[in-house]
Amino acid sequence: MSALAGKTVALAVTGSIAAYKAVEVARLCIKAGAKVLPLMTASAQRFVGPLTLAGITGEAVATDMWDPSFSGEMHVSIAARADVIVIVPATADLLARLAQGRADDLVTATVLCARGPVLAAPAMHPRMWGHPATRKNVEELAAQGRVKLVGPVEGVVASGESGMGRMAEPAVIVEAIEGALRAGTGTSRDLVGRRIVVTAGPTHEAIDPVRYLGNRSSGRMGFAIAARAVARGASVTLIAGPVGLATPDGITRVDVESAAEMQRAVDEAMGRDLGNADALVMAAAVADFRAAHASDTKIKKDGEALAIALAKNPDILAAIGARRTGKRPVLVGFALETGDDALVLAYAKAKVAAKKVDFVIANAAHESLGHATNRVAFVSSGGEAMPFATGTKEDIADRILGEIAERLGTG
Repeated sequence: MSALAGKTVALAVTGSIAAYKAVEVARLCIKAGAKVLPLMTASAQRFVGPLTLAGITGEAVATDMWDPSFSGEMHVSIAARADVIVIVPATADLLARLAQGRADDLVTATVLCARGPVLAAPAMHPRMWGHPATRKNVEELAAQGRVKLVGPVEGVVASGESGMGRMAEPAVIVEAIEGALRAGTGTSRDLVGRRIVVTAGPTHEAIDPVRYLGNRSSGRMGFAIAARAVARGASVTLIAGPVGLATPDGITRVDVESAAEMQRAVDEAMGRDLGNADALVMAAAVADFRAAHASDTKIKKDGEALAIALAKNPDILAAIGARRTGKRPVLVGFALETGDDALVLAYAKAKVAAKKVDFVIANAAHESLGHATNRVAFVSSGGEAMPFATGTKEDIADRILGEIAERLGTG
């Protein structure tokens, strides 16, 4: 069950071209079982009509603290009803006013009255995001610890330029809302003092300066594991391949591109004797092969066919498994396969033995890549397999971390 089920989300929309995406955030929250209370600034209404949000949510859109038809203090009432407040999108102006503790419109006044978590999804031109004033405001919000930012990410913005400032996608924002709600409902702190290394996303293996070999991994499973590990008290190093995901709070992130770079980052994070970490969760979908000889210049279409010789990439997890001499660190792998359940489990059981790990998470590609949920089976080092079960990636992350905590507590 989603953490949003039965919860009330106050969704505040501010004046950015990305405001249209707030409608999708509202839809996804409602689909997950939440009630959505929409708020809009005056400038937001220039981009999205209040009738659109009212139609999606089934609630009247709050736009004015001084609405004479409302009995009482509107900002106090909305904040009291909301389990979480989410600002989608959050403009540079809005971030500045939040950092200053301003209450000069309905949105900022409601945030000051919040009784639960507050999330904001920034969206602005890359130069605005990189401006010293914006950086200072973001740092101030982080220091206050009251507003959590979701994004932004790198990508193409409305002007056609590219850079850091694009708003996180609606599904990512909704995942962050669920995580914030889950973190506020008695999350176990069973990993306090533990050091966890997590890998996430694909790797890109250069063919030439323009092209690469890669895969469709979004990185969301690994990012969910990292975020939930921090919520449970762990110190986390997240080694991420090329993905457009925002860094969860409290995490040390290392960005890599190729399998070779990921191997070096994992080795550095684990230490020469593997003593720098209590567990490694290898959630990344590392490319199995790379071009044997990457071209220094762009390969031209000179013929009807092109043959590219491939070389095998290092097996990062198997190398760590071979080096481990005891029960530490706990090693966790993923088996992303195609085929029916029996075939997927057979591959996973073979990986457990070959890589010398504690357990492997078996999942089928068509049920995981690009999905907010996943259907998985846990396969232990003895070959025992739990039944397949479906859950959000955060739910599965907690199951994985629970297994790690149990092994760390008993080994």
